[in-house]
Amino acid sequence: MSANAGTNGEALSLATRVPGLLGDLRSDHAGETGAVMIYRGILAVASDRALRDFAARHMATERRHLDLMEALLPPDRRSLLLPIWRLAGFLTGCLPALVGPHAVYATIEAVESFVDRHYAEQLAKLPADAAAEPLRQLLQQCQAEEVEHRDEAAALRGAPPGPLLRGWAWMVGHGSAAAVAAARRL
Repeated sequence: MSANAGTNGEALSLATRVPGLLGDLRSDHAGETGAVMIYRGILAVASDRALRDFAARHMATERRHLDLMEALLPPDRRSLLLPIWRLAGFLTGCLPALVGPHAVYATIEAVESFVDRHYAEQLAKLPADAAAEPLRQLLQQCQAEEVEHRDEAAALRGAPPGPLLRGWAWMVGHGSAAAVAAARRL
C-alpha cells in the first residue's frame, strides 16, 4: 500500500468494520512518532560514530513508517497525546545514549520486541479478505523492518545487560504497552 493512493479512505472504511482497528492505527501513528523521536534523542547526545550511523539509518526507516501512517490516518483521528509521545520518545533515546551504545542497543531491542508483538496482534485481527490485503501488507512490511531493527540492536548489544539495564528494558517495554493502550483511546 503506497502512501499516496487513496489509502486514507480504504483504511478508515476497514476500521469501521473491524473492532479496535481505528485505535490500533492511532497507536501505530503515535508509536512511529515516538520512534522517530527516540532516534532524534540518540542523535542529540551520542558521539559514538557507529551509534550515530545506526540511529540515522533507523530514523530514516521510522520516518518512512510515520509517513505511511500519516497517509492512513487523517489528523483528526490521531492521538491527542502526540506531544507526550514525542517527549517520551526523545527521552527514551536520549537517556540511554548518555550511558552509551550498550544501553541504546538494549533499549531498541526492548522497544522493537514490543512493537513486533503489537503488529502481530493487529495482523491477527484483520479479516481474511481482499479489502484488508493492502493494510495487511503495509503492517507486515513495517513489522519486518522493526524486527530487523530489534535483531541488529541485539547483535550490536554484545554482552547481556546487567540488572539495571534489564530493569530499564522492562520499564521501556511496559511503558510502550501503556502508551499503546492510551493512544488507542486518545
